[in-house]
Amino acid sequence: MSFTGKYQLQHQENFEPFMRALGLPEDQIQRGKDLKSISEIVQDGKKFTITVTTGSKVVKNQFTIGEESDIEMLNGEKVKAVVQMEGNNKLVTQVKGMKSVTELNGDTITYTMTMGDLTLKRVSKRI
Repeated sequence: MSFTGKYQLQHQENFEPFMRALGLPEDQIQRGKDLKSISEIVQDGKKFTITVTTGSKVVKNQFTIGEESDIEMLNGEKVKAVVQMEGNNKLVTQVKGMKSVTELNGDTITYTMTMGDLTLKRVSKRI
């Protein structure tokens, strides 16, 4: 199953408390909470490029499954991470005490990030 495509955020859960826990300033949280981000994913075998555009902010991450890569997190911090694939439709990584799962089901991508007892869930549809 190929992740390649453009996806628009449909809804999200726990955005504000999760961003506060990451240390994002309140003004950025308020500006970002209602923006419908667009994620563009290009998959070439085990290589991925994911570009997320939220308003005027663009975050681009490139990685290869199973190899350490530099990843920019939601709060702008750059970290080293290894992304693994589970089955043929799930990308999983652990970074700084957080677990990130990106799951593709048909035309829907569900992105879940868990830190302690907080879970951020974002659901996007292919456009």
